[in-house]
Amino acid sequence: MVASTPCPECGLLHNCVCAQLPQVSVNTHIALLMHENELTRDTNTGQWLLKSLPSSSQHVWQRTSPCPKLLALLKDERYLPVLLFPNDLSHPVSSAQVQAAQAGKIPLFIILDGTWQEAKKMLRKSAWLADIPLVHITPSHASVYQLRRNQSQGNLCTLEVAAEVIRELGGKSQADSLIHFLAHYMRVFKADKSGHPYRSN
Repeated sequence: MVASTPCPECGLLHNCVCAQLPQVSVNTHIALLMHENELTRDTNTGQWLLKSLPSSSQHVWQRTSPCPKLLALLKDERYLPVLLFPNDLSHPVSSAQVQAAQAGKIPLFIILDGTWQEAKKMLRKSAWLADIPLVHITPSHASVYQLRRNQSQGNLCTLEVAAEVIRELGGKSQADSLIHFLAHYMRVFKADKSGHPYRSN
């Protein structure tokens, strides 16, 4: 029987994917600093990270008023915060893991959740992020994400970025499970938006 209303969790009408979402666990905290535009985009993949990784959190970005919960995380002595943003000054993710271990702390990775243009704006207009060390990932594969137009070559979606962080922290199998889910979700999502259930060949 075809559902008459979308699943309240995944938002899909014809094929709920909630049961396929893996549960992962790593010794880190990933905080998504989400541009407000992402809140209404059904193509946002950050939602899946939040549902699969218990040690993750969502914080909505506002230029003039930083999220109090994220500020509290940044001040928490248990964590060593770093910001995922590649540039000439950024260091590999693994360096944050080493520094955190030496300091007896848990790495706190902040991911800017938005388009590349939005992410650059968020960083530029957030003075409170200026003192946080920058780190970058070294992608193990090209992006499989195909749900938005005008994707720049080499860019990854939010779930892929988080998966690469997890991979570089030693969680290869868990990262692979997230990418496998993403590939499945994209096929189901496209079928759902076309008005029919997904059928594998």
